[in-house]
Amino acid sequence: MTELQRIVTHPGGAHKDDLLACCVLIAKHGCPIVRRDPTDEELADSSIAIVDIGGSHDPALQNFDHHHFPREHQPTCSLSLVLDALGLYQDALKFCDWLETAEWFDSRGPKKTAEWLGIPRRAVSRMNSPIDITLLRRFAAQPEHVPGETLYEYMRFVGVDLIQFLRNVREGIDLVGKSSERWSVEVAGEVIETVFLPRGDEMPGEPSGSVARYIRSAGLEEVIGATVYPDRRAGGYGISRYEDDPRLDFSQLDGEPDVHFAHKSGFMCKTSATDPARLRELIQGAVKR
Repeated sequence: MTELQRIVTHPGGAHKDDLLACCVLIAKHGCPIVRRDPTDEELADSSIAIVDIGGSHDPALQNFDHHHFPREHQPTCSLSLVLDALGLYQDALKFCDWLETAEWFDSRGPKKTAEWLGIPRRAVSRMNSPIDITLLRRFAAQPEHVPGETLYEYMRFVGVDLIQFLRNVREGIDLVGKSSERWSVEVAGEVIETVFLPRGDEMPGEPSGSVARYIRSAGLEEVIGATVYPDRRAGGYGISRYEDDPRLDFSQLDGEPDVHFAHKSGFMCKTSATDPARLRELIQGAVKR
């Protein structure tokens, strides 16, 4: 991506997609944002990003508008176009649950979005917060935002955190894919398909989350029932039911000598055990009787 001199986005009311697209771009480039119509010269200049305005989607020229797309086009928004140009969109769509809703809201409006979500129209506005309202209002209130300003630096934090989250997600998925094992744990006529991540020199920062995201990335959501992953706070392992598999209740393991925590709701436990055979036994012991 060419180094940017500035970002141009539309004047008037601001929306979540253009604000977040600018957050990502300033995290990468640290350049000023101006809120006005772009010139033809700016649309043709790859050192100037045009966001959510201009009638052009051309990543090579850093043009990220979607409003000219046909009505039947898949819902999208300017943030999605920026993330796609950075190679981050597919992971963001899969692991940022809010993104697809933002695409629908920006492309189809609140009524269609509520119908798509299967919720009442008013529920959409009930999910707003003063944080959203203030950030959008303050972003829209100025014709220019430059480094050093409170709002600009907050936006930079948002962009940095989003990019880092997505990079960590991909790194964690790759590590789990490289190091994990698949177990088929049989008990009482049930087979609990399990992903086991052994402790090793290379570990994701959030083992349980990385295992869960690996399962989603690999398309195993309907297959896996349990996950086993290193406990970050001790030398043993955490064992969880994946997506609340109804066959498992880890509270049944309360009282086992090597289980030092079994959640009362039954969704997970922590154990000092490290032997794979013992870990399998604990999964077997959690199958509902």
